[in-house]
Amino acid sequence: MPPDLLLSDVAARLATAATVSEACALAVDAASRHTPAMIATLLHVHDRLRCVAAAGSWQVYSSIRPAEGVAGRAFTSGKSEVLLAVGNDPDYISLGPEVAVEVCAPILAPSGQPIGALNLEWTEPVDADLWRDLAEQIAELLGERIAQLGGPPAESRGERLLRHAVALTAAGSDRELLSTVVEAARDVSGLSTPVLAVPTRVGARLYGVDGPLGQRLRARLGTRTVARARRHGTSYTIGDPASLDAHGFEELVDAGVRSMIAVPVGPVDIGAVLLIVDEGVVTPDPATVNLVELLATQAWTCLDRLKTLEHLRERATSDPLTGLRHQGSFGERIARATPDRTALLAIDVDQFKTINDTYGHQAGDQVLVEMARALQSALRHGDELYRIGGDEFVAVVDVARPDEATGIGERLVSAARTIGRTVSVGVALRRRGEAPELTLRRADAALYDVKREGRDGVRLADSP
Repeated sequence: MPPDLLLSDVAARLATAATVSEACALAVDAASRHTPAMIATLLHVHDRLRCVAAAGSWQVYSSIRPAEGVAGRAFTSGKSEVLLAVGNDPDYISLGPEVAVEVCAPILAPSGQPIGALNLEWTEPVDADLWRDLAEQIAELLGERIAQLGGPPAESRGERLLRHAVALTAAGSDRELLSTVVEAARDVSGLSTPVLAVPTRVGARLYGVDGPLGQRLRARLGTRTVARARRHGTSYTIGDPASLDAHGFEELVDAGVRSMIAVPVGPVDIGAVLLIVDEGVVTPDPATVNLVELLATQAWTCLDRLKTLEHLRERATSDPLTGLRHQGSFGERIARATPDRTALLAIDVDQFKTINDTYGHQAGDQVLVEMARALQSALRHGDELYRIGGDEFVAVVDVARPDEATGIGERLVSAARTIGRTVSVGVALRRRGEAPELTLRRADAALYDVKREGRDGVRLADSP
């Protein structure tokens, strides 16, 4: 293969390119006519190296992170890479047939800034030094043509939506998710002010409201626009409200809105509405509106997932009958108990077996629900109540003195009496150097002392 013929072929084809993508495709096609290599051109777009053109292989990666792979290394360093034993390179990314030689040259802007990489791989040995020189010259020609055509392509709206969809999926909380939604809506739509309106009993709660337009919208937005979008679906503006009839949208126009996309988020009965507005007169095209609809669908899916996960976590740490936290979370709590300050109050419903045997388990469950509410109401803010067995509860309280803990126990006994029941309560303060499990055993021993003495009372565990 005469090198001069390859380079002249690449240069001639690049001269005919009308777009950056076409330039990359023509360069790859020209090179592939002179070598059986697998060839790919990757350009830096936003935060990824995206494959713009490729040849010689059945499958290619759509994109990689700039720090990944040999191509990422060449891009980051701005220096060419040659691999003769690809299996020994920790950055090598395998895809397709076994590779014998890889050559990767950075694509540079006229300023010398890397804007991408040209990657070639062969399954048979080749002259690596020759191809390094050729790859660098092809990359130089391509970099010059890309600069003439305006530089690397901007991230497409579809690519932006995909990036935001990944961020939505990764959101770990409602707050993070809502923040991601409004930023994604601004980015994908091109309008300045995204607002997520969540209906409430008295109107709508607005999220993501910022800037002067957002603040004016907060003051004026009522239920009409939100209800319309929830009931009838997506809508968008097609011109200036000064020359078109904006009847029914006075609250928005008065706030300074001249352009808007309104998209329902979630089911009509419980969902929200994503409003994206602007003070300028912009006519959104249907493709943009469709992307925002896809964003809204993804947002609701992720929000629903977060709620499901929260529900599962709640079930994993809470007693489904009483709603109190149960033994798993109790173990974590007593492990943090402070010596001489944290008291455990073991609580047992008196004669609970008789209730179950006489009236059945459904009646017993009702007693437990009522008892949990009564006991919870007797505790102070910050005190914690757990159900750790059938009719066994434990309160974890922080106190300054032992008599303060027994006073809380007395309140629990009184609370049980208000629902026509009695409880026995054993109290123990955690000692220094004492395992939490031993503190609980001492509280249990005090409880059974109360049982033996007639129930319906409180007993402080014996001091050492």
